[in-house]
Amino acid sequence: MKTTPLALARAAGKLALSKKGFDVKILKLKKISSVCDYFVICSGSVDVHVKAIADAVDDGLRKKGIYPSHREGMEGATWVLVDYFDVVVHIFDEEARQFYALEKLWGDAPVESMDDD
Repeated sequence: MKTTPLALARAAGKLALSKKGFDVKILKLKKISSVCDYFVICSGSVDVHVKAIADAVDDGLRKKGIYPSHREGMEGATWVLVDYFDVVVHIFDEEARQFYALEKLWGDAPVESMDDD
């Protein structure tokens, strides 16, 4: 069964929430960029938390047979990126998220917020 990019983005967001990731947002880039269809952006409180969220996303999607093409940032863990081609997951600590401000950079993208419901 093939997963749509939006379903993949939402699954990644739910996995981030399962590890208490916060301020989880999906930026819908499909109509405005060729970079990818969706960014999933979330925050962790400290480097260990950021790593735990990244591992939860990676492990949870692998269990569904979905593997990343690329993963980087685990060393410093202020910004971890996990690339699934059509969906790129960005996990930041709070300071790095404010500094890089991806939501502002891609301010014309529609945004879906996710929470623990």
